[in-house]
Amino acid sequence: MINIVLFEPEIPQNTGNIGRTCVATGTRLHLIGPMGFQITEKAVKRAGMDYWKYLDVTEYDGYDDFLEKNPGAKLYLATTKAKQRYTDVSYEDDCYIMFGKESAGIPEEILVAHPGTCIRIPMNPDIRSLNLSNSAAIVLYEALRQQDFTGMKSEGELHRLHWETE
Repeated sequence: MINIVLFEPEIPQNTGNIGRTCVATGTRLHLIGPMGFQITEKAVKRAGMDYWKYLDVTEYDGYDDFLEKNPGAKLYLATTKAKQRYTDVSYEDDCYIMFGKESAGIPEEILVAHPGTCIRIPMNPDIRSLNLSNSAAIVLYEALRQQDFTGMKSEGELHRLHWETE
């Protein structure tokens, strides 16, 4: 199972949206505090809608607490400062993909400790960054694609009509 890690998230709607994406993909969510909101806030649950109760989520007091409770975690760190693209790595089934807080990203002290696994999403050079929940979805779905979307439903069904067969 893939893990999404949010380092000190600040905006409850982003965390709620990411939580909903995690439920839809069977992904665990890890929240490293301090957070800029209370997890009980209505905005988080509203963004996650009625899916929040199905979310596999763990909260940590800080980065050291996260490392202590997840020894040997294979971390990929999403940052605009990375040299390699998120499509250039092979994601393991039990990897942890970390995203930083909305206002500042992941601290450089953490980034330099993981130089080979820092990843970036290419974007226009005039743009500072993408929205956190969009970034998490982009990288997560690449990791899932590499694993052939194992365990996920990949075909849809129409409600009233039927697809024509060839």
